[in-house]
Amino acid sequence: MPKSILPLFSWLITLLAPFAVIMLVVRLLLTPVFLQIEYRMPGFPADSYGFSQADRLRWATPSLAYLTNDAGIDFLADLKFDDGTPIYNERELSHMLDVKIVVQKLLNAWLLVLGLLAALAIWARLANWLPEYRLGWRRGGFLTLGLLLTISLFAAVSFWQFFTLFHSLFFSGDSWLFEFSDTLIRLFPLRFWQDCVIFIGGLSVLLGLALGFGLKPHKKA
Repeated sequence: MPKSILPLFSWLITLLAPFAVIMLVVRLLLTPVFLQIEYRMPGFPADSYGFSQADRLRWATPSLAYLTNDAGIDFLADLKFDDGTPIYNERELSHMLDVKIVVQKLLNAWLLVLGLLAALAIWARLANWLPEYRLGWRRGGFLTLGLLLTISLFAAVSFWQFFTLFHSLFFSGDSWLFEFSDTLIRLFPLRFWQDCVIFIGGLSVLLGLALGFGLKPHKKA
């Protein structure tokens, strides 16, 4: 293989690395463990309409599972309070379907990126261009660091503006806005999303630092 094209593959790795890292952290959020931790965080707001911590875990757990499973919207539509009332109204169900589509597209893209990075790693090993491969990841670590620090600064200055911009990228109109009395808001108040951003930003920055400073230059055999 001509050595002149190795920098191209190295830079491809650099550009893919932030997405791979950030989506890894996002996938960690899409687990019941995160809910168990989040609802027990000091200062997490109580539900003024009556949900206890146990209630939130009861309903948030299947809601989160819906985003990554193969079930249809009936999976959520069939969830009912003890009095038989559906926990979600039609507007909420429509939004959850939209969220599922976005989440699964991102997860599928993430798996493709991981597969490509793994294939490039094998090729780099066999074709003896591991230094360029590692360099790509090192630069990717610093790129991840820069992106997350920029995003975190924006979120810190005006979280609601950041939150609105984020939703406008993936959802149409005001389909993501709900009443405070709606179940989605009671389960996932603004504090929940603020903590998600902190978790994603913090862990992604740590991973970026680990890649940027932890991967030392590797000499060719």
